[in-house]
Amino acid sequence: MVPSLGTSRYLRDCLESAASSEGVRTKILLVHPSAIQPPIESSPGLRLLPSAAESGFSRACNLGIAESDSEYVALLNDDAVVEPGWARHLIAALVEAPQAAAAQGVNLQMARPGRMDGRGLEWNRSWQAIQIGYGDPPPAIGGPIMEVFGVSATAAVYRRSALRTVAMADAEFFDVRLESYYEDVDLACRLRGAGYTALSVPAARALHAGATTTSRRPMRRLGLIHGNRYLVLARSQGRAFWPSLPRLLRRDLLDLGSAVLNVNYEKSVGIMSGLLRAATHLRSFAHSGDPTVAIDGMQRRSEY
Repeated sequence: MVPSLGTSRYLRDCLESAASSEGVRTKILLVHPSAIQPPIESSPGLRLLPSAAESGFSRACNLGIAESDSEYVALLNDDAVVEPGWARHLIAALVEAPQAAAAQGVNLQMARPGRMDGRGLEWNRSWQAIQIGYGDPPPAIGGPIMEVFGVSATAAVYRRSALRTVAMADAEFFDVRLESYYEDVDLACRLRGAGYTALSVPAARALHAGATTTSRRPMRRLGLIHGNRYLVLARSQGRAFWPSLPRLLRRDLLDLGSAVLNVNYEKSVGIMSGLLRAATHLRSFAHSGDPTVAIDGMQRRSEY
């Protein structure tokens, strides 16, 4: 399933790569705004699913997942191109690990294929969700499968039965209030809380351009990243969130100070709008219960 605004210059390559999967039967569902005709022609293996103009990534994913019927659901950004065998390797890993809810491969940077965009989600010591291995050389294709905290919805396969376990009202798998950014982290937290694991599979490869839609609205992107982090942590950590709030704020305020000193207007406004977003929506995510999932605090180099 490919959520798209229909304007990505990689969309055709994305769909063609998904259609050429080796060893698995695929049905491709393109979720796109009804007001925009995507620059592709319909084919027997492709179904177009029009959505509202401003559905957002989370709502588009929910719509596509609800409209599909297979046990394994692949999500693919419209600026990602998968290599042959991508889906086969991920599904095979899930078949061998019944307790795993999702699997992703190694996502390589489109502009620098010798460097990773990421191979899974983890947390750093500042409680920021990050892409494992960002900027590093990729592991060997024949390398071992490893467990990760969660998968990035950039290019991943989910087990439908696991998604049903953590679905919210009205078949809401991704929280639409988060729109984009940290929506996959939130889902990873809920799956972890339900006892599921996630896998990183080196044999599955994809190229990812990254931020082809949100690059036109960088302040909006930064606002979602900085704001949604608080909301996801408040939901997943419960009463443990509040003692950690000063640490979270300190990191963002340091980043804000650096942006101001460097006259980075977009980043400064993005961080401030993120803090405002968190303050506005925090009450609806926070609770006083026990943490639903442990945040391990592994140190990584890259911010998600």
